Amino acid sequence: MDRIAHRYPGSASTEMDYALQPLSMVWEDGGAYALLGPSGCGKTTLLNIISGLIMPSEGQVFFGDRDVTGLQPQERNIAQVFQFPVVYDTMTVAQNLEFPLKNRGVPVEARKRRVAEVLELLELSEIAGQKARNLDAATKQKISLGRGLVRTDANAVLFDEPLTVIDPALKWQLRAELKRVHLQVGHTMIYVTHDQTEALTFAEKVIVMLEGRVLQAGTPEELFDAPAHTFVGRFIGSPGMNVLTCDVAGDCAFVSGRKVYLRNNYGLAQGSLELGIRPEYVRVLEQVDCPEGLAVSVVKVVDIGRQKILHLLLGEQQLHAILREGTPVPSSPVVLFDPDHLNLYCDSNLLRPPDRGRYP
Repeated sequence: MDRIAHRYPGSASTEMDYALQPLSMVWEDGGAYALLGPSGCGKTTLLNIISGLIMPSEGQVFFGDRDVTGLQPQERNIAQVFQFPVVYDTMTVAQNLEFPLKNRGVPVEARKRRVAEVLELLELSEIAGQKARNLDAATKQKISLGRGLVRTDANAVLFDEPLTVIDPALKWQLRAELKRVHLQVGHTMIYVTHDQTEALTFAEKVIVMLEGRVLQAGTPEELFDAPAHTFVGRFIGSPGMNVLTCDVAGDCAFVSGRKVYLRNNYGLAQGSLELGIRPEYVRVLEQVDCPEGLAVSVVKVVDIGRQKILHLLLGEQQLHAILREGTPVPSSPVVLFDPDHLNLYCDSNLLRPPDRGRYP
């Protein structure tokens, strides 16, 4: 993608009126990607530009060295699965899966073999001969998934929130199956979702979007350990990253007047500064056992069985921490932050020490 951007008809010409703000990005052949972000952030617009359903207002799309910007979806050789089931009710389950192959002139025996493989993969073999009109929405969506996966020649397979109508138990199974299929056939796969679990369990690289912008593209580990933007930190994780307003001098941050040591020297950092720390890296101890800790007050305790999520106040700032199952809540709690997992943000963007520059 070379300087791709999009405005829908009737929108103004300011930066805020972009449905997709200008971006350039390389998608590796055979990669497993997820587009992650809240509703309205531009995920589906970006996906539809890739497939050819939308012509971008600006920029070019290349498949390899070939400019496909002006080509229709069928000319791009793309398979796309939509949010809600798209099936032919008068056809059987097997005929629905066979239809894309038949249209592309795949020989009969090869079609039958491939359809049988996908039927087994999606556990649809027992109803292969049933008409699609009599099936529930979840089963119809499995057929839609199968139609996207049945082709072995597609340049890419695109999924636009395909598990919305699938029950939670089956979602886990289908996510694992999609991952296995990707490893098996090696298609480029791009998966749109607002569910971080779906994105992080499926994709090798996750692209986090907000208001038409790509905030960060990285591995699940990179998004968790070093979010490039405070929104990414808050959006990824359950609960998300703590973001605390602070002042910084050298290798010390001051949060609600309390000193927190940093692993790097940032000099006299300027701007709107915030400290990011995952709840997993906040230790909660008794004050008598850790006099150097930062005193906090407990607002609420949420027990989810295997662990407790503590809602705390550090001064007037809210903070989450996690206690393992069986660990009592301290009567006079203090917290310690793991310095190896502290991130400093300036104007919401991850800040590196002065000699290393800033993330783009």
